[in-house]
Amino acid sequence: MSIKTAALAILSVVLATGGQLLLRAGMEKVGYIGAPQISRPVKLFVTVATNIQVVIGLSLFVASAVSWLIVLSRTSLSVAYPFAGMTYVFTALFSKFALHEKVPSLRWLGILLVLTGIVIVGRSASPEIH
Repeated sequence: MSIKTAALAILSVVLATGGQLLLRAGMEKVGYIGAPQISRPVKLFVTVATNIQVVIGLSLFVASAVSWLIVLSRTSLSVAYPFAGMTYVFTALFSKFALHEKVPSLRWLGILLVLTGIVIVGRSASPEIH
């Protein structure tokens, strides 16, 4: 995998992680969705669709998908997909340093193993000609 393709894969993951974080923040403002809310789907749709954090989060997902499609046009899925594991890394880092959440040592060990797997897969990929 070329450096440019790897950078696009990481960009896709960063955008997807940002999208998830914004969707979560937006849905905290929307509140719990249960049977009463689901029974009024138009009102629920308007409530969700007018939340700016949800809209931006979904926009980040679209940008992530576009980046991911470019990655898939350049390399095999078996090489590209392990990069999705980077979401664990970015989510833990954001949780620790931006949200000031406690991230246990065992979770950091798991994240290190994920990173190790990504490096192994990346280095094991045969060069592809496009």
